Amino acid sequence: MHFGEPLQEARLLALLRPGEGIDTVITADAYGAGEADRMLGRALRGVPRERYCLVGAVGHDFYAGRREGAKGFPRFTDPRLRAQSEYAPYIRMAVERSLERCGVEHFDLLLLHNPDRTGYTSEAVWQGMQDVREAGLTTLLGVAPGPANGFTLDLIGCMERFAELIDWAMIILSPLEPWPGEMVLAPAAANGVSVITRVVDHGGVFHDDVLDDDDFAEHDHRRFRAAGWVQHGRERLERMRPYAQRRGLTMLQLACVWNLAQAPVRCVAPTLIQEGGAHARPVEAKRAELAAVSGRPALSDAELAAIRAIGDNSGCMALKGASAEHAGPEQADRWELDGNLLALATRWSIDPRLDLARRDPVAAQSSRPIA
Repeated sequence: MHFGEPLQEARLLALLRPGEGIDTVITADAYGAGEADRMLGRALRGVPRERYCLVGAVGHDFYAGRREGAKGFPRFTDPRLRAQSEYAPYIRMAVERSLERCGVEHFDLLLLHNPDRTGYTSEAVWQGMQDVREAGLTTLLGVAPGPANGFTLDLIGCMERFAELIDWAMIILSPLEPWPGEMVLAPAAANGVSVITRVVDHGGVFHDDVLDDDDFAEHDHRRFRAAGWVQHGRERLERMRPYAQRRGLTMLQLACVWNLAQAPVRCVAPTLIQEGGAHARPVEAKRAELAAVSGRPALSDAELAAIRAIGDNSGCMALKGASAEHAGPEQADRWELDGNLLALATRWSIDPRLDLARRDPVAAQSSRPIA
């Protein structure tokens, strides 16, 4: 996605290698069509396996599928690629190859990466996930919606349907982007699902060295956001800064602590970016900030609520997945609501037309999530 400046391999390996307060590493097989796995594998060499937690993710088929421009590779459940009876063999193959590239024998957690509608609902998909756990290729199972924001009702439905199998879920959440991720937290807790939150840094804004939209290089993925989103984020960031200062936290640490205060969030995964320009901070310093995060000092309930109010982004974008705003043929990342999801929404006091709908087109452009 061309975030920030490229790093030489030795520097990147040092950032990825577990240790010095960072003991969880996350990869996805589709990133670089396996190259991210290989890079992580080099970083893990020599590190005792019991000293880190390895999270893997499979879902996009770059083996048989053809890349479709910015959409990336199709999901392995795409009917153009295979029938339902072939889901489990594909999952087994993809997991084994990812592990081989990482140079390890098992994942601690395996995520179903960016599922389509079938991935959220298919017994065959989740039987395939269970099969690799029974084969000892992973200890835990989870689901990671994306890449864009949304999939709220789909994720809740998946956690309920496959509650006995799903241990973790990964969502987008930050003090500058509490909506809609916050709506899945109570259902996750009710189903015993722990949560990893990504994009905690809000496209680098919480690292405190992204100052203007013009700071980004020509092909930086963050240029897909509309003009002014950095300034909008920084205005709200400055309103949050006194809360960080009172607690002796950096702005990134404030974002992480705020997330970790949300039950059942147990892991935060901000993006570590080496920005360009004279004002850019070393990415190693950002890693050290992340490593120093803990649940203490805790924010009070009043502070948590005040920060959430400052960052309120409700209704700021059109969400992916099941949507009352979508009509017509099902797409890979958007589809109509069905009766089961409407009933689920009612059970969790969610009104799809009010709580999951875009309300402010201007804010929608400035607050589009960075996947």
